[in-house]
Amino acid sequence: MLYAIVAAALALALSAVLTALLRVPVLRLGVVDRRRQRPVPLSGGAAVVLATGLVACLGDWTGLAPLGDGIDRLLVSAVAVAALGLVADLWRLGTRLLLGGTAVAAVPVVPYAETGFVGGVLAVGWIVFVAVAFKGLDHADGPVGAVGMLAAFGAGACAASEVMDGLAMLLSVLAASLTGFLMHNWPPARAGLGAGGALFVGFLLAGALVVTRAGQGLVPSAGVLFALTAVASADAVLVLLSRRLAGRSLLRRGPDHLVHRLRKLGLTPQGATVLLGLGAGAGVLAGVLVQIGAAGEGRVLWVAAVVAIVVLALLRVPVYGPRRRPRVTSSQVRAQLRVRNG
Repeated sequence: MLYAIVAAALALALSAVLTALLRVPVLRLGVVDRRRQRPVPLSGGAAVVLATGLVACLGDWTGLAPLGDGIDRLLVSAVAVAALGLVADLWRLGTRLLLGGTAVAAVPVVPYAETGFVGGVLAVGWIVFVAVAFKGLDHADGPVGAVGMLAAFGAGACAASEVMDGLAMLLSVLAASLTGFLMHNWPPARAGLGAGGALFVGFLLAGALVVTRAGQGLVPSAGVLFALTAVASADAVLVLLSRRLAGRSLLRRGPDHLVHRLRKLGLTPQGATVLLGLGAGAGVLAGVLVQIGAAGEGRVLWVAAVVAIVVLALLRVPVYGPRRRPRVTSSQVRAQLRVRNG
């Protein structure tokens, strides 16, 4: 117990310090998020990955908190996904390549002996979905840090209830690292996670939850997993539905995420982050209560119902604006007249 407290404090301090120290070099290298009104350096991703990995490996190396069988493989795969995301931050990387690389990294993480082949394939798809959903949350100041921190605490509680001490320790260190990062990511943010950090967080959370719930029934497990990642999942579903209904490409960026719509309704950046944090906390609480047997499995249905209502309501908030008419050149007009006149 004492080491867990020390490890969490060390991870928090290390993440906060590294995020600040890396900020200036990252700015000079031009590794910034240009989707916001001002360039935000993406120093938080490296800080969270380094703090989580170093503290977890230190506990495993000293024997004070061994990661356990298969957990080291999960951490290595998450770091590999973070490296892939870092490449996407530095150079333009196709979304399909990013999805494919994340799926390949997820394959060795799933315990197929307990999930079965079909369940394993679904688990790989879900890990990729959650990783990409957390990447989408990093479009604004605050949400990815707040939501990720709460989800990591909840996932750690679930792992502890299954007596997976090494996994619980890893998740508590991740939660502490995200708390240190959130000190710099709170609106107005001085640092962001970037694709590398966001994919790392989502991948590690999803993979840990799959390992925790493996062998406990597909439908009940799906409910718990969804509840613990409800806000990130809702954001991804909202964006996909919105772009499909508007006839836009699913891969085309736009101001159509949860925070964008909440800002349209008049909330401040801080208010939107707090609201999403409250929503994430409610989902995490429901998932943990079901996991430990303190609430019935039907509790997660309430989470799903609330998410569906929120998504349908926010779909009505206009975010795209009128479509631009294509420019018609004079040569095109003359060509059309020639066709009409035969």
